Amino acid sequence: MQLTPATVEREYEWVRAREESIVDLINDTRSELGTAFETTVDPVDGETYRREVDAVFADGDLAVNVAALVALLRDMDVQDDYPGFVVDELLGRQLAGMIAGNQPLGLLGEATFHYVDIHHHPPGDAGSDDLDAALAAGFQTRLPGWNWTATASPFAVTPDQ
Repeated sequence: MQLTPATVEREYEWVRAREESIVDLINDTRSELGTAFETTVDPVDGETYRREVDAVFADGDLAVNVAALVALLRDMDVQDDYPGFVVDELLGRQLAGMIAGNQPLGLLGEATFHYVDIHHHPPGDAGSDDLDAALAAGFQTRLPGWNWTATASPFAVTPDQ
């Protein structure tokens, strides 16, 4: 694989075009996690998803890494899926964390990836379900809508002025 600005742009367009599937998966995930954690989580719409894809790919250093993982997962098919499932899980987890953002969101994105992945099994290549799960987990984590992200953390220390 050779990564060029054209490669990054192609993967950006592909991720952006997945809007309908990924937004549905984000909203299903938010609904299920909201129920599990006894909270209400705001749904995401297509415009919000596209805007956030734009933000991820506007950061060139992040964009090239996200594009590489997307391209690898798009092209991956492991015969009989086992034991090769480990590599698609690893790539999916890393992609979700990268999209989600800095810690603690990165780790939360990785954890959410595993939740989405066990609930999402479309037909297709070995990497396709992991790619969808990674995109949904990463973007749902970085987007607002969770009550705990709506206000400042009570653990922040304000230095004396």
